[in-house]
Amino acid sequence: MSEQWVPSGTHQTSHGSAELVRVGTEAQTLPELAGLLRQLRRREARQQGETLLTYRQLAAKTGWSRGIIGEYFAGNILPPPERFDALIRLLGASPAEQGVLATARDRVEERRRRPNRGHATTGRAVARAGVGGPRAGTTSPRFPIPRQLPPALPGFVGRATQLAQLDAECARAVAPENDGVASVTVMTLSGTAGVGKTTLAVNFAHRVAHRFPDGQLYVDLRGFDATGTVVTAVEAVRGFLEALEVPPERIPTHLPAQVGLYRSLLAGRRMLVLLDNARDADQIRPLLVGSPNCLVLVTSRNRLAGLIAAEGARPIGVDLLSTAEAWQLLARRLGTDRLAAEPQAVDEIIERCARLPLALAVLAARGAEKPTFPLAALAAELRAAPRPLDSFDGGDAGTDVQAVFSWSYRSLTSAAARLFRLFGCHPGPDIGVAAAASLAGLPRAQVPRLLAELAHAHLVTEHAPGRFGAHDLLRAYAAEQVERLEPEQARRAAIRRGLDHYLHTAHAAALLLQPGRDPVTLTAAAPGVLPEEITDLGQALAWFSVEYPVLLAAVAHARRAGFDGHAWQLAWTLVDFLQRRGRWPDLAVAQRNALAGAQRVGDRPGQANAHRDLARVLSRLGRVNEAARNYRQALVIFAELNDPTGQARTHRAFGAMLDGLGRHAESLEQSERALALYRAARHVAGEASARNAVGWAYAQLGRYEPALGHCREALALLRTTGDRHGEANTWDSLGFIHARLADHPAAIRCFQRALGLYRRVSDRYDEADTLSRLGESRQAVGDAAGAARTWRRALVILDDLGHPDAERVRELLAGEPAGDAGHTGGG
Repeated sequence: MSEQWVPSGTHQTSHGSAELVRVGTEAQTLPELAGLLRQLRRREARQQGETLLTYRQLAAKTGWSRGIIGEYFAGNILPPPERFDALIRLLGASPAEQGVLATARDRVEERRRRPNRGHATTGRAVARAGVGGPRAGTTSPRFPIPRQLPPALPGFVGRATQLAQLDAECARAVAPENDGVASVTVMTLSGTAGVGKTTLAVNFAHRVAHRFPDGQLYVDLRGFDATGTVVTAVEAVRGFLEALEVPPERIPTHLPAQVGLYRSLLAGRRMLVLLDNARDADQIRPLLVGSPNCLVLVTSRNRLAGLIAAEGARPIGVDLLSTAEAWQLLARRLGTDRLAAEPQAVDEIIERCARLPLALAVLAARGAEKPTFPLAALAAELRAAPRPLDSFDGGDAGTDVQAVFSWSYRSLTSAAARLFRLFGCHPGPDIGVAAAASLAGLPRAQVPRLLAELAHAHLVTEHAPGRFGAHDLLRAYAAEQVERLEPEQARRAAIRRGLDHYLHTAHAAALLLQPGRDPVTLTAAAPGVLPEEITDLGQALAWFSVEYPVLLAAVAHARRAGFDGHAWQLAWTLVDFLQRRGRWPDLAVAQRNALAGAQRVGDRPGQANAHRDLARVLSRLGRVNEAARNYRQALVIFAELNDPTGQARTHRAFGAMLDGLGRHAESLEQSERALALYRAARHVAGEASARNAVGWAYAQLGRYEPALGHCREALALLRTTGDRHGEANTWDSLGFIHARLADHPAAIRCFQRALGLYRRVSDRYDEADTLSRLGESRQAVGDAAGAARTWRRALVILDDLGHPDAERVRELLAGEPAGDAGHTGGG
């Protein structure tokens, strides 16, 4: 809203204002509310010495149609909240009048809603039906329609200027230009911390959601998270692909391929994408879309000048609330009567809160909790604070809102206050009930009540059932309080409890993902820690899916806090889950942290495990020389430790990498060393895996009889271990051997057994690898059409993964000769 929209209000007579406030307090119906609008219009004309503002003039000032404005004054249509607020400000309502009238409007809406539930009679419902229908020929009926927007705050006020700008730009996204093609619209909402960017963005997104019938995507990028756990583009794109119901096994490994799939899925769709709390333009660019009818809305504390310059984003600044808007915010949360009784105290509160929405919301929560407290007492507390909020200057508000946070904090019970403080010992980005109980060392049954108390005080938010997070400023405030009020010993004990909770739970879940894996020897959990009970594979996958961002943050947190054993062991628990999800960069960061921590304290077992698991990640990322160095270092340390199974597992993984490089004789040597060590240790699962690897290496070298013998022995052992992935690898090896022996019907049967198992364990690359060989066997028996279908299925997967083997499959489809692809032999 421009400055001329906000009259000073000093020309109004106290009698006229008091009368309007009295009538507004009693207004119950739409005609009564419209009468108040007409009264304001007449009064404004008298006091300005002018004629009534015409509908044409009002339309010019607001951008609304003259017809709809006439309907508002006639009492035929109830204005939406943001339009009503803008209109009464334009008509010269004082802050106190604006609060009363806004409350009256809400009361009228509620009364109108109750008797008409189930009847879509409002103007907005009609408009929604007219604008939002799917377009014929563009939207597949099976296309998932995500609805990811967070709830809109019911007390949203003001922001008329920004809403008008957003409306204008949104219209560009959904209406064709002169050449008949709409342009992709990117808008940025920028402003200081706590100024209400997210609230405005979410409110607007809900208002226009009906214009984007193909869905709305949302992600909190945590660009300014106090712990530095920023959401990467890889994480954000993957989250969107999951929301679009792309199966995990179909999501590519590398970011460019993920971005390509994401943009392909949105091509021709009409979707809204809300990217909240971005750090910089580089974090945003991979999330931009190419569909000409999509709208991308970004919020950030930074202006994102690079996005504006290079991508043509439309910048919209979000400043502090006006005084009138601040009055409305408090009125909607505390009631107009309470504010009208102490107008001077309200003015002082608004001034000392610097009209910062976050500060006002926390203060309102404090006032609402103590309805008998005079507002003057709250104002006095602000006045006496050693770091008053009137020092707010438009920069980072981290220190300026602490006085307001402290009032909510001091209103807590001692148990809730302690729990809030201890959040400063948690890595973030959010926490579940069970983890909060362990963090505080409390019985689990006590914690939901404490979290509800914190949520009521607006010190945490339950953003998903049972998951609690906090604004980054509040988390920084919690960290300051725990540093100030808890002795170092108590802080370290809380950090230990939190890390123990995640480590012991994740360790149990990791062994369910890979039953043949050797467990890590954990120290006993600290007193007060209650790990979560996970009893089957489905629960393990679900738990990791929710908690892995916390686990990744916990690895770095453990290293920073000096809990280096926890760092490498937590990283160990993540290996299988992150490999299945293709999150190689995340796993590489975790393993580097683990290795650095283990080296710092001289933890040799930790170093050996971290070297090996880091090597596995590096080989996947194509950094084979660095991977080989790490494998060799792991072997040296495991030998020093006299750990034969650790050596065997490392030889096995090293051999898989060499096989992929076509170095089959060296791969056989490594696999045979693994087999000898596993047999000496009587490690059945390891022996099975190593026998399959030896059989595969023999087959690659053309020695098919020993290859068959080793693979058949591996299969017999695997049936006793429950290792489905190992079985799949072995069936694939048997199919490859039969194909080399020209027994293609037997090969086809083996490949089909392998494919069924690969799909059960979501191993996409090995599925594609087996499909390519299955196609060759089908072609060999004269089934050219079946071979082509099989290769096309393999090509889809490899293209999604961005894997270079896709070119070999294209050659097969084109009928060109191609050599055998590499295979990890069950790695």
